[in-house]
Amino acid sequence: MNSPKSRQGSEDTVAVVIPCFRVEATIESVVRQVPQWVRHIIAVDDASPDDTRRVLESIREWEPRLDVVCNETNCGVGGAMVLGFRRALELGASIVVKVDGDGQMDPGAIGSLVEPLRRGVADYAKGNRFRHTAELRSMPLHRLVGNVLLTFMTKLASGCWHVFDVQNGFVAITSDALRHIDIERLDNGYFFENSMLAEVSICRFAVIDVPMPARYGDETSHLRPHKVAFTFPVKLAQLLARRVFLNYVVLDVSPVALYLFSGIALWFFSLAFGGYHWWRSIESGIPASAGTVVLALVPLLTGFHLFLQAFELDIQNSPRPRDIHSHR
Repeated sequence: MNSPKSRQGSEDTVAVVIPCFRVEATIESVVRQVPQWVRHIIAVDDASPDDTRRVLESIREWEPRLDVVCNETNCGVGGAMVLGFRRALELGASIVVKVDGDGQMDPGAIGSLVEPLRRGVADYAKGNRFRHTAELRSMPLHRLVGNVLLTFMTKLASGCWHVFDVQNGFVAITSDALRHIDIERLDNGYFFENSMLAEVSICRFAVIDVPMPARYGDETSHLRPHKVAFTFPVKLAQLLARRVFLNYVVLDVSPVALYLFSGIALWFFSLAFGGYHWWRSIESGIPASAGTVVLALVPLLTGFHLFLQAFELDIQNSPRPRDIHSHR
């Protein structure tokens, strides 16, 4: 693909940020595959204990585009990306792409990821391995199942209902969007992609999925499923609460918040009222009257209906790609 041009005809300055941790065996191959039209390659040595730093220094001898920055202590993929984002903005990049250093992502696909940003269709693009069903056979089963479950929870938390494969770290973002989101709130660990998606959604930037084939080799994943099971749900719940409060209470007025808060209040009333009378029935041995049962159930059902209405409106508000032709 040729060097990307913006809609105004000026050349986009694309920077690739590569978080590096224990990638001494793969980082050189990744750098070599980055297209020549990419202006900057920023490798962030996240205090890797192996020879990653030495390999990066040797690559810099023959690759003038490579800029090596280092964390003094290991900050995780999110912490490394924040450092890389700052450096990319300093270098004047108009589009910033994240590529992992372990070889799981094909740098040759950077052009496809950048294209919708270049055309103004979206502000944030991410890969989606689930569009290529044939290649999915190479994805380990536990990753496939975990991705599906985590994707639904992240859709709910972020409000990006139209995207899938939320743990795909092959992403691109415009410098304008990057300057507006609160990068200090991005998670330092493997929750980085989820928190990034939520921050972009809160700022109402357009998000698009770009089909990417799954690419797995002999690399070792540092993500531990038990950590995901115990930490991600809590973090996703926090993201959901923050997004709803900001998007539907502070930054805008929407019936979504009214439906959610009313539904929660009705559910609490139903559980408290029904639980109290259920306990009294057990203590006294006298069954609750039909009216009491109905009075406990009606708020529960009404609350559930309000939740469905809130979900429907939230799905409609998902920050989808722009139809640029409709504005011409």
